[in-house]
Amino acid sequence: MDPAIWSRLPEELLEHVLSCLPLKTFLNLRSTCKRFKSLTFSPSFMSKHTTRGSPFYSFLLLSHPQFYHQYPLYDSIIGSWRHLALSLSFLLPVTGSLLSSSNGLFCFSLPSSKSFLVCNFLAKSSRIVEFPSYPFAFESLAFVSMPFGYKIFVLCSKFSSNSVFVYDSRVHSWQKFDRFEPILGDNYRQEGVFFNGSLYFTTSEPFSIVCFDLESGRWERLDNELPGDLTFVRLVSDGENKLYLIGGVGRNGISRSMKLWELGGGRNWIEAESLPELMCKKFVSVCYHNYERVYCFWHQGMICVCCYTWPEILYCKVSKRTWHWLPKCPSLPEKWSCGFRWFSFVPELYATV
Repeated sequence: MDPAIWSRLPEELLEHVLSCLPLKTFLNLRSTCKRFKSLTFSPSFMSKHTTRGSPFYSFLLLSHPQFYHQYPLYDSIIGSWRHLALSLSFLLPVTGSLLSSSNGLFCFSLPSSKSFLVCNFLAKSSRIVEFPSYPFAFESLAFVSMPFGYKIFVLCSKFSSNSVFVYDSRVHSWQKFDRFEPILGDNYRQEGVFFNGSLYFTTSEPFSIVCFDLESGRWERLDNELPGDLTFVRLVSDGENKLYLIGGVGRNGISRSMKLWELGGGRNWIEAESLPELMCKKFVSVCYHNYERVYCFWHQGMICVCCYTWPEILYCKVSKRTWHWLPKCPSLPEKWSCGFRWFSFVPELYATV
């Protein structure tokens, strides 16, 4: 441990050694010296750490009309709100609405310029994707980032003959497919869930699950039986090999409990967890039993259950099977309006736009 020897260790080797440490261990080392602290802002170091399976930064991002293109960030690694909100104004040529996020990429709608905008905040890069037609009205959009590009899936009913459009960034073009109209119906607004190369959707009552293959454009209805007495259903995927179903259980549209199921190897739904009674009562009360406002997504081992009318997230830590409430954003005005949209944001330097 002679300092004269270790002081000559090349910087790139030191970075390599530190990138092998568990994330929490390295964060505890930041106060050791200025050099270690500066690594948290180094793109090369961040990318090395991310490739080892543990993201260096991991946020829940809040979009709300009263913030106007400022996006408060909840740091899910250290468990607190960041003091500064994220601003994307330098990437937005005109006013846009944030629609979706995937693996470090954001997807905005820019109606005035008849296009979508896909951007990588960390790399400060963006791409304009023009609408496939105009006027272009759509009910549901799913944005899926993949290792070698991304796809934008859009359900349309107005001016588009009840069709599906899929944009593939690898070829920079749109494809048009027939819509599964008899099952999804008009005004379907739930975002599809990506699992095993397809997007999965839940239908309105009587509840069922359908999927759309992003490569072939084929629709399919799953024939596995859903749990009984459901009042609403939502799907969540971990992005790899697990698909979860979250639903309210009750009668006549009133949820008496909420449960989480996992899709088993035999394609049957296995109950994994039940929401504690007091937490369930709070959630159904803030939704006013209007479950059209409920949406879910996956974020770094957490299943997040949200409501457009409420400023808190209900989430389940899947590995521990525990439920928690995310605290309300401290910068939210005392008199707030509806319109809470939450997104998973895990910065990725090399996510391609």
